[in-house]
Amino acid sequence: MDIPYIPHTLKDQQQMLAEIGVKSIEELITVPKEIRLTSPLNLPSGISEMELTREVKRLSLQNSSLEECISFLGGGIYDHFVPAVVEHLASRSEFYTSYTPYQAEASQGTLQAIYEYQTLICNLFQMDVSNASMYDGATSLAEAALMAYRIRKREKFLVAKSLHPEYYQVLSTYTKPLGIKLIQIPYTSEGTLDLNLLQDEIDESIAGVIVQNPNFFGYLEKTNQIEKIVHKFGSLYIVSCDPVSLGLLSPPRQYNADIAVAEGQALGSPPYLGGECLGIFTTRKEFLRQMPGRIVGEAKDKRGERGFTLILQTREQHIRREKATSNICTNQNLNALRACIYLSCLGEEGLKKVAMLCLKNSHYLKEKIKKLPGYSSPFSAPFFKEFVVKAPISSKKINQKLLEEKILGGLDLGRFYPELKNHLLLCTTEKRTKEEMDKLISLLGEVNE
Repeated sequence: MDIPYIPHTLKDQQQMLAEIGVKSIEELITVPKEIRLTSPLNLPSGISEMELTREVKRLSLQNSSLEECISFLGGGIYDHFVPAVVEHLASRSEFYTSYTPYQAEASQGTLQAIYEYQTLICNLFQMDVSNASMYDGATSLAEAALMAYRIRKREKFLVAKSLHPEYYQVLSTYTKPLGIKLIQIPYTSEGTLDLNLLQDEIDESIAGVIVQNPNFFGYLEKTNQIEKIVHKFGSLYIVSCDPVSLGLLSPPRQYNADIAVAEGQALGSPPYLGGECLGIFTTRKEFLRQMPGRIVGEAKDKRGERGFTLILQTREQHIRREKATSNICTNQNLNALRACIYLSCLGEEGLKKVAMLCLKNSHYLKEKIKKLPGYSSPFSAPFFKEFVVKAPISSKKINQKLLEEKILGGLDLGRFYPELKNHLLLCTTEKRTKEEMDKLISLLGEVNE
């Protein structure tokens, strides 16, 4: 027998109605009768908890997961190894049930975790300050553009066409209502930003230049050369990067970036249905008061003991709305915690090893695929863990065949770039073994035959 979870009995309801002076719940409903349903919804009758559990399990088995599939899919969300300690600590109830840490006296654990996250991110990016995180990499980038707009008070941005296309869509959504103009700069045959066209377009009207490194295709932009062009006219240099790549590549501060953002999912969060996402946001100290989101600072109490509190809260919840830097009123606290634990566990040498394995795997795979009849590599720039392959047949057909063999193939670039029809964006992380890569190579050869 099913027992409905209704905390109030009929007698309880009658007592409450009598207390407020009405005879029925109907009198409390303000929805006009002419738009109400006149008959019950056509829904099946309720089932028991056991039956529901069985049905949900049946439906879940229709999905494919990374426990049974080998993934070569990247494009912004990555299948990196997550140490067990990350899940163990992040699953503690004091973390996953915590709310906004407004009351410092009751939230020291959460505040310290955020402070440690900010410190680790500053060390990784070698930037002066980091906020407590934002929604995802795309919103971090859009907020970076709005921040540059406020600082420089100019209404144009130059955006590399090698930026993630979905990031560009979010950027456009954020900037269009403000009358901000986005000018895309094409990529070259190397797969990187065209520096000559960038030089032609930049002038005193440009608030900032936005690039991604490694870019959406996986290739490394000429960051130092870009910096010289960007700062010639006082524009701000905004960079979106892969945080794992910083185990090997120069951090944003070394090539003089003004604002550096990233998608932090790769730092300890598995790719659950396109997430979980974490927006990393860093900048220079002089721009601190224009930075959106939360910041946790270290302080001392009246006894001189170390403590933590929210500081410089330039959010519309705390100051006059027109003075706010952003209407993002939260941070991805649990995912930031996962990133904090992940980075703490790996350390500098561990992250470097992860990045090196990604690099070696991707170059091994690319060299093998290039030797297959009909396949080629259209871009020539150095790359990190992703690269583009031109296929002899439809990308969709290739991926369908791979999926039958429990392999998630590359991203079909024709979805975003018409000129890249039948081009696949392939990704390898440290999780991919030689046997798995050789299996992909073999299947790609069979598909072409």
